Amino acid sequence: MIVIEEYKQRLNNSRPALDELRHALDIEVRTKSIETLEAQTQEADFWLDMENGQKIMREVKQLRNIVDQYNTLYNAWQDLLTLCQLALEEQDESLLPDIENGIAKWQIDMENARLTALLSGEYDNCSAIMSFHAGSGGTEAQDWADMLYRMYTRWAERSDFKYKILDYQDGDEAGIKRAVILIEGTNAFGLLKGEMGVHRLVRISPFDASGRRHTSFAAIEVMPELPDEIKIDIRDEDLKIDTYRAGGAGGQHVNKTESAIRITHIPSGIIVACQNERSQHQNRDMAMKMLRSKLVEIREREHLDRIEDIKGEQKAIEWGSQIRSYVFMPYTLAKDHRTGHESGNITAVMDGELSGFISAYLTCSATGNWKRSID
Repeated sequence: MIVIEEYKQRLNNSRPALDELRHALDIEVRTKSIETLEAQTQEADFWLDMENGQKIMREVKQLRNIVDQYNTLYNAWQDLLTLCQLALEEQDESLLPDIENGIAKWQIDMENARLTALLSGEYDNCSAIMSFHAGSGGTEAQDWADMLYRMYTRWAERSDFKYKILDYQDGDEAGIKRAVILIEGTNAFGLLKGEMGVHRLVRISPFDASGRRHTSFAAIEVMPELPDEIKIDIRDEDLKIDTYRAGGAGGQHVNKTESAIRITHIPSGIIVACQNERSQHQNRDMAMKMLRSKLVEIREREHLDRIEDIKGEQKAIEWGSQIRSYVFMPYTLAKDHRTGHESGNITAVMDGELSGFISAYLTCSATGNWKRSID
């Protein structure tokens, strides 16, 4: 029973952190906002302005998600405390596995809620469109891009997000040249926005018969999937649209028809592509959504007033521009050069265990306490 008593004490000690989280999330303010907005939805003329109505409904959903997340966390904490007390009163050690499993899950949920409190960007609550690009280096770099692709799809699965392949181009011998996926779920973009940049790999190459150590690079882009009601003026004459036959890790329509779409935004040079929807029309709609998201993301990042001012510039995928390094040899280490966060368990990291890196980035973003380094 000593172990259960210790668990009870740990839960009691976590109460201040739970109260701090409630304050950080402004639960009282958000709850009142929900009541105010829901009252507006009951007004007779609410849907006369369809665009504003959709915006309010989306805001209510976002607020309710945060409030519900905290209430679920608080209720789980109370239930665990009650379970501990019951086990102690009844001297029932058979409840210990339920207590241990419940606390382990609660701690994960608590960390996720803490990360939510750090998300303050306008589009942080959106789903995320994630692109992977192999750097120079042929098969080695293309295999590295594929490893990153797997790492983030595993992260999505671990985090209860769904993902969908939008575009996929196989490598020449192995891996991928590029891929685009949509990671669907509340706060996906907010959690992943810090993953944008160049990622560096150091390992003994399986493609080198001499067994030499290689350094490879791949780039990741992350942008929010914008709600349909966010308008952006894109002129038809500024677009170059190409169709081609889809290929790669697609569904039943791959390689059968020229349904894939590639759109070039001529003023900026930005290129987007989609091949894995069921029809050319659907691929075009998704590609346009990707283009809108990319243009807005760059405009916000560069503080531009006009779409015409946007240039599709990107850092070179090479040494000195990396945000994170993954070393497999002569030692194992994943290190973020912006935050200083690192993990020696490279296998877990490549299997999608990225919570420490994401938490460190969001914390540094909130505090401004960066630790930039290039090793």
